[in-house]
Amino acid sequence: MAPQVLKPAGSFYLRPMANILNLETATTNCSVCVAVDGKVASLVEENSVNYSHSEQLHVFVEEALRQASLALSDLDAVAVSKGPGSYTGLRIGVSSAKGLCYALDLPLISIPTLESLAAQLKMEPGEVVIPMLDAKRMEVYSAVYDHEHKEIRGTRAEVINEESFQEFKKYQKIHLTGSGAKKCQELLAVHKNFKFHTEAFPSAREMAFLSHEKFKAGQFEDVAYFEPFYLKDFILQKKKG
Repeated sequence: MAPQVLKPAGSFYLRPMANILNLETATTNCSVCVAVDGKVASLVEENSVNYSHSEQLHVFVEEALRQASLALSDLDAVAVSKGPGSYTGLRIGVSSAKGLCYALDLPLISIPTLESLAAQLKMEPGEVVIPMLDAKRMEVYSAVYDHEHKEIRGTRAEVINEESFQEFKKYQKIHLTGSGAKKCQELLAVHKNFKFHTEAFPSAREMAFLSHEKFKAGQFEDVAYFEPFYLKDFILQKKKG
């Protein structure tokens, strides 16, 4: 058998096939996926309003590795959902990912939370998806992706009203997905080409392919300096009257 060829990427050497641990803690869903060569080998998750990520995450990591018949020493990288999302949830996920990378000398990969949420939907040409997370009151965090899941409008925070997302009405279908879609449904349901997926939430499952693509490209974060993308409160609403 020919020796396995490793290609350098920074200070790491990458195997053609990769075992990647994916962590998603940006919302109420505590989710862990072990992916082998970009495909899901195991998935352990629980969507709970109790936000017990600090107690569950490492238990889920152990269980996901067990189900995939792998050990920590078999991992080639750790990927984490970078946000936006819950401040506490993001801190827990990123801190855990960085700790594992330090301890195991592994590269760190970050995946935008809204990108993986958008990846849950399969679309046809002429459709777009707007993944969105509830940011309290009438605010959401959102981005826009085309039918090939390429970003066509970056992540922003905005106040929802009857005119929201009207610039995308030219598309045959506009999919609004995630926890922010429910508040939009009340205002935008009159537009027939808007489709609402209010029960969707970010999962580490969709991170499997995305993190593998970044791994192959050698797109790693600086473990020492990486911080979550909080997209903190930025909108000032004027008082009425």
